[in-house]
Amino acid sequence: MNSDQSDSVEEPSVLRTDDDGVVTLTLNRPARFNALSSAMLAALQEALEASSTDPACSVIVLAARGRAFCAGHDLREMRANPAESWQRELFMRCSRLMMTIAEVTQPVIAAVHGVATAAGCQLVAACDLAIAGRSASFATSGINLGLFCSTPAVELTRCLAPKHAAEMLLTGEFIDAEQAAARGLVNRCVDDNRLMQEVHLLAAQLASKSRIALTSGKRLLRQLQQKGGTPVDSAYLLASANMAKDMQSFDARAGIDAFISKQPMPSWSNR
Repeated sequence: MNSDQSDSVEEPSVLRTDDDGVVTLTLNRPARFNALSSAMLAALQEALEASSTDPACSVIVLAARGRAFCAGHDLREMRANPAESWQRELFMRCSRLMMTIAEVTQPVIAAVHGVATAAGCQLVAACDLAIAGRSASFATSGINLGLFCSTPAVELTRCLAPKHAAEMLLTGEFIDAEQAAARGLVNRCVDDNRLMQEVHLLAAQLASKSRIALTSGKRLLRQLQQKGGTPVDSAYLLASANMAKDMQSFDARAGIDAFISKQPMPSWSNR
């Protein structure tokens, strides 16, 4: 039996809404705590790729329906398909999804409520920004099931201090939203009833910026954040070239001219 059969057959695994440059992709398997089944991974991959090529999309928000953000992989589906080849393909699909979040030109914001465990915690860590409701909690709990969360470790070791990442991965214990913010897994936590309002305010703030500048900034930040860090001389070479290239854009020239002449900022042309 397909593990998605218990969910509504009428509704897609991922819902999309558009609002003034902000695309919200909502995980829609609430009965399964939005577990990343094969079908969910495929739907989210397709939705991200479609959003990334939409000229009207400046920011992507990842949200979820139900009581949880994402409970990780679908364990029932994994046990129903024990072949190593099937398992490898599943984790490669998941890895591809996480890399797509890094590769899309738009900033991706996670709106986290409830639990975000294992690959769900990985999903939060993979996003460029994240805001959590105060009741949210996070864990890489595979170790408690006899399985080290290897693929989540890739993202956690990039956004957390090494010992914080190791503690989460080796103990499987939950941290709350305040701890997640203090450790850098999320940007901040807010009251649950204000979560989506705060996420939309942040998304709207980003969407008001030049798309050219957002794209350039995300690309450079991801280059500087590569595992092991970029040597300072190489980092400045990257940054200098990036800034010189940005100065050739219409938006940068128009924005600087408006600043110098004390005029209102122009409407961005995104070129």
